[in-house]
Amino acid sequence: MQQALDYAQAHHEAFVGHLEDLLRIPSISTDDAYAADVQRAANWLVDYLTSIGIAHVEAVPTAGHPIVFAEHTVDESRPTLLIYGHYDVQPPDPLELWDTPPFEPTRKNGTLYGRGTCDDKGQLMMPVNAAASYLASGEALPVNLKFIIEGEEECGSSHLVPFIEAWKDRLDADVVLICDTSMFAPGVPSITYGLRGLAYVEVTLTGPNRDLHSGTYGGAVHNPASALATLLAGLHDENHHITVPGFYDNVRLLTEDERETFRQLPFDAEAWKAAIGLKDARTEAGYSIREAISARPTCEVNGLWSGYTGVGAKTVLPSKASAKISCRLVPDQTPHEITDKLRQYFEENTPSTMQLTFRDLHGGHGVIVDTSHPAMQAAAEAMEAVYGKTPFFTREGGSIPVVADFKRLLGLDSVLMGFGLNSDAIHSPNEHFGLDRYREGTEAIIRFMKRYAS
Repeated sequence: MQQALDYAQAHHEAFVGHLEDLLRIPSISTDDAYAADVQRAANWLVDYLTSIGIAHVEAVPTAGHPIVFAEHTVDESRPTLLIYGHYDVQPPDPLELWDTPPFEPTRKNGTLYGRGTCDDKGQLMMPVNAAASYLASGEALPVNLKFIIEGEEECGSSHLVPFIEAWKDRLDADVVLICDTSMFAPGVPSITYGLRGLAYVEVTLTGPNRDLHSGTYGGAVHNPASALATLLAGLHDENHHITVPGFYDNVRLLTEDERETFRQLPFDAEAWKAAIGLKDARTEAGYSIREAISARPTCEVNGLWSGYTGVGAKTVLPSKASAKISCRLVPDQTPHEITDKLRQYFEENTPSTMQLTFRDLHGGHGVIVDTSHPAMQAAAEAMEAVYGKTPFFTREGGSIPVVADFKRLLGLDSVLMGFGLNSDAIHSPNEHFGLDRYREGTEAIIRFMKRYAS
């Protein structure tokens, strides 16, 4: 694989330039105003994958945004790697907190800033770079390649499962590679073997049939904002234990070996708190920060609104109060189960003065991958060759629902080989990605392809 490695090293600057071209396209999937830009990003990928020599590439229409599918067969006797990623990005708001324009990629001190640099355009392009390095260097690709690159990951991936079901025969492979996760720390390589699932809901309490004057009606009308605040506060007890009845019924407990691995991770709790401006952490009693943020279930308020929030004063008693709530799930919890338990909690505790509206927005299953899988071992060997140290196998607190879908629909395990950092500000202003990790990731994937094939 030396020719491919040499090519990647010599063309690193060109690879950065191609990434910058993709980053300039504001492919915001959650906002219909950017639908044309999402399509433009899909078209860009089709053109670029074709230009590096991938044999078949197309943008497959869906009822939403297109899915880019590509395949390149070298030899039927070789293993097939299915690469998943997404080309859509989160909205950049709030714009005033960006130091540089979110869709004008900017290099500073070896770091590339812009929306999508880490999640997921930067990481998506690393396996593309690896393929390009093999194809352009004259060295034979050691694996057959297939790509699924979707444009709706940031808005629920509602059309991805129907695509996988419809294209099942075309998606036959041996293993999935996903570069949409993080390393444990700078210079500390890690491979994710566990992800949490997700149950996401929205609740609204309605009291009076319109906003009221708080002087004329206050004192005799139950305020929906206060009623909702009470219900939300009741989701946890004094030990930060989730109080929803039955919430923990199917939680797979951590083994002692897993807890020992968490203790061995080079984690600096004080630095972690300082980096996000916290004086103290709040975890479920009996669990460390690392365990709490990656391997235990959660129930969090993601948004909360009611009444008047504009400039100045308006003495209003609101008609409604709403909240968005997400629960991160661990194996063997399911989104349907937890959503039903949340619904029951709110139905049973909503006071008679309120009407409840409960909406199930979306969800996904958690997943655990066997670390002894040959592809996982190949990934570990590849990362060790790049970083000079054995990577940790870790669990992450985020959700990638398609990992469970690949297992359920295609019978495929996924290698979660990411090079981001939790400090890369994904989904936040000033998202960024280290160009050293962009180079290292490309090299590691070149090595992974060769090692897995052998």
